[in-house]
Amino acid sequence: MRHNAGMNDSRFDSSSDTGGPAAAHPFTRLTPECVLDAVDTVLAATGVRTDGRLLPLNSYENRVYQVGVEDGPPVIAKFYRPQRWSDEAILEEHAFVAELAAREIPAVPARMSKGRSLHEFDGFRFAIFERRGGRAPEIDRRDTLEWLGRFIGRIHAVGASAPYAARPSLDIRTFGYEPRDYLLASDFIPPDVRAPYEAAMRLALEGVERAFELAGEVRPLRLHGDCHPSNVLWTDAGPHFVDFDDSRMGPAVQDLWLLLPGGRADASHALADLLAGYEDFCEFEPRELYLIEALRTLRLIHYAAWLARRWDDPAFPAAFPWFNTQRYWEERVLELREQIGAMQEGPLWPL
Repeated sequence: MRHNAGMNDSRFDSSSDTGGPAAAHPFTRLTPECVLDAVDTVLAATGVRTDGRLLPLNSYENRVYQVGVEDGPPVIAKFYRPQRWSDEAILEEHAFVAELAAREIPAVPARMSKGRSLHEFDGFRFAIFERRGGRAPEIDRRDTLEWLGRFIGRIHAVGASAPYAARPSLDIRTFGYEPRDYLLASDFIPPDVRAPYEAAMRLALEGVERAFELAGEVRPLRLHGDCHPSNVLWTDAGPHFVDFDDSRMGPAVQDLWLLLPGGRADASHALADLLAGYEDFCEFEPRELYLIEALRTLRLIHYAAWLARRWDDPAFPAAFPWFNTQRYWEERVLELREQIGAMQEGPLWPL
């Protein structure tokens, strides 16, 4: 998900939303008129109204719009996918981001209106955010990586202060075994690819298990959860972090490895720069380095299952036409085999 505001489960999660006839097209009724009417119900408390301008932003899991406002800057309206997160889980995310913003950590909280950050209109739950612009961070620069590391360290210092209660954890079950079982029970994998895919999946998950055993007891904390470069917007004043929608409990290194470049040597140097900033504010446990390739493997498995679960949403076949093809699944087998080798190679160390 890529958009311009801070957004992008009791325990609803993408891993438990299996679609089906009742949930096939959850956003069919979310017309432009519905979006504008919904936002007007919140803006009315401040005495302003929308002006009819509506720009859909690049988001697949939810629906996100830039909405024009009379005599004022536009706002960002995020409409949550039905049956993914519970109200409690969404409010936990809102509270975490608000806590970060209150400590002057650059994250964009949901706007409060009449004491609420989560609103409902015509069966849709939504939130309003301030529009923030920015550009992609130059993650090939050492100073940029240190700057990002400092802010992630500050996020984690807050994230470690209390656990989530309603949001799930990033672990082998939720990102590995459960999505594997879903894929193998579906009809998406072509018959002649199924056996090699299943074999590669088994070896990959065995490698993930070994990596977690080597890492030992890792303290989970509240994470951004999806901290890749597209969820960081850069201005002359530095970065701000957007799209906490996948925030959950998990190991600290999850919010670091997604910022690393490809290639082991380059990644090692970038990791050193990130940690140089990170450890100004939060202690990093080196044993978590065993988890980098394991977490990458889990992300790849989870992503394939995410696409399969969402295939009944018309936005997905249009955006990902290559998903339901023979070549796609053949490439996933090769990808898993590469990850098996990467995990056998040992942990990535900062240089």
